[in-house]
Amino acid sequence: MRMLVLSAALLLSGLGSAQAQDAAAGEKVFTQCRACHQVGENAKNAVGPVLNGLFGRHSGSVEGYNYSPANKNSGITWDEAVFREYIQNPRAKIPGTKMVYAGLKDEQRINDLIAYLKQFDATGKKATP
Repeated sequence: MRMLVLSAALLLSGLGSAQAQDAAAGEKVFTQCRACHQVGENAKNAVGPVLNGLFGRHSGSVEGYNYSPANKNSGITWDEAVFREYIQNPRAKIPGTKMVYAGLKDEQRINDLIAYLKQFDATGKKATP
């Protein structure tokens, strides 16, 4: 009986983590980012840089975008942990950034946004599930 309960608990915890990031929900979160940023094959720099291939990229490195010196010189390589900290309070993470967004505080919405952005490779092609 104890083994059955333990197995059920492990199964349920695995299901919970599988649902931790929802790219479809992240696309809805991205609507607020869309005012300044684009993703996808036809994305162009706008008020903010293109976010294709964000994770693994060095801050301040998108060709043709005029970054603030603070962003160019931050030394950041974007990964989930860094992005999570940044998106909660961009100006605290990179003092002097041009990004005027006040920050996204909700952990689930951040998880979903990360899942959405991770779909896009550097060329803007969307990974197929």
